[in-house]
Amino acid sequence: MSDDSDSAVRLFSYEDDRPNERKGLLIPGRIKDTRTLPPATTDFTPAAIGGKGGVGYKRNTTALLALFALTILGTSAFGLWSLGGSPAVPVVTINAPYSNRPTTLEYGPLAALASNNFFIETRDAFIEESLTFIELDLSQSQLRYFENGVLLQSAEILGTPDSGSWSEVSSGLYQVEQLDEEIFSTVSQVDLPWRVTFQNNYYIHGLPTYPNGEEVDEDFNGGGVRLADAAAERLFANVKEGVPVLVHKQVAAKDTFIYEPKVPEVGSNHYFIGDIDNGSVLAASDLNAVAPIASVTKLMTALVAAEEIDLDQRVRVTAPTFVNSLIPRLADRSSVSMYSLLQLLLLESSNEAAETIAGEMGREDFIAAMNAKARQIGMLNTTFVDPAGLQDGNESTIGDLYQLAKYIHDNKKFIFDLTVNEKLTSVYVGGEFDGLINFNELEDMDSFVGGKVGETTAAGQTSVSLHEIEFQGEVRKVIIIVLGSTDRTTDIETLISHAKSQFDS
Repeated sequence: MSDDSDSAVRLFSYEDDRPNERKGLLIPGRIKDTRTLPPATTDFTPAAIGGKGGVGYKRNTTALLALFALTILGTSAFGLWSLGGSPAVPVVTINAPYSNRPTTLEYGPLAALASNNFFIETRDAFIEESLTFIELDLSQSQLRYFENGVLLQSAEILGTPDSGSWSEVSSGLYQVEQLDEEIFSTVSQVDLPWRVTFQNNYYIHGLPTYPNGEEVDEDFNGGGVRLADAAAERLFANVKEGVPVLVHKQVAAKDTFIYEPKVPEVGSNHYFIGDIDNGSVLAASDLNAVAPIASVTKLMTALVAAEEIDLDQRVRVTAPTFVNSLIPRLADRSSVSMYSLLQLLLLESSNEAAETIAGEMGREDFIAAMNAKARQIGMLNTTFVDPAGLQDGNESTIGDLYQLAKYIHDNKKFIFDLTVNEKLTSVYVGGEFDGLINFNELEDMDSFVGGKVGETTAAGQTSVSLHEIEFQGEVRKVIIIVLGSTDRTTDIETLISHAKSQFDS
């Protein structure tokens, strides 16, 4: 984004000793989401994630977990998440403290804003950066308008669009596009006073009236977010086109009934097999059950490293003394290439490589970036507490791990390639270590084409693996996930055998 862009606002970071003006103190307290989320990390800003534009911000006082983009509800058969959304509109851009790329938050639906904690953190970041914006908290029926970070107006929302209607608004970040003092809605057949339009079909307005001046019934909203006339008029008088609209709508309680094509013979507590290209579930246990994942954590470590650290560099090695690796390789080295560290991480599940990689960014910042990336790609039931997966607090679900594997497969496939081959051809240069042992390979299983295994006392044996299997004369790539297993290889073989018997004619 060029510095002279008329559609951008440049933010400058607060200095550490800047007095805290404590904007937004009059905002009523709210009950936070009860779901377990990663702890706040001081002075954390995730790295850039959107396209050429979006909203970006930096926070020096609380966890900036709200800087990822395009996490919307997917259309896969089992209701996981996928990437999508409207094109980014340049609003604010800054540089993250540990990245040379701009940090952005794109306009459009953002499913993570349905979380109370995430929404509050995002709203507070906007306040701290003195942004002008509208907050629509549909769950609390409250509209708030902030001007330069100061609360200027608070109003009760008297009505919202009906569920499933054409104007129902989802949690997300939008932008005021049009202001009409009064406009006739051909859909609702009413006049809408003081209408503020955002994202094409979303409205904030006053009390609708019929063309003859008669007021509508109290329960009729006119198709948008309805305020009292006085509140709508006041908002209309102050807001301008281009102002961001931050919408929070808490997700309704989930239907707990799950269709589970189970495989009784699988010994693992949690398992999944599905087509990674089209999302078809061939067999699965509870997709949302949280469990420790052990060294499967290193897939996220590799992903964050690939997106946040220059892999074409050498780094100093100070072999961490607080972790052990089955095959220590860094103790006698003063430097090592990042590419070689990824080989150790993914092939030999090196804990010292994981810590060395994290240390290059700063260990706490790296772990925070792991959690931020998880939320970006829709892993809302996942927590990372260390980069190696040694601690029991590294937890996820079958559904979340599918999202991680899908994202890597679609965007950073070389990570899976590294789990298969010690040295890659093409543009990749061989690493510095000879005779690496691949812990991921499954004995007598030629279908394996990538993945990561793990094992701790708490997690049991874990695995996320890709396999090429022939179904109905066509080779398909399937993903198999097992957590809490006592015999990982046997469970994977059982799942493959089940899928072949059910779906191969």
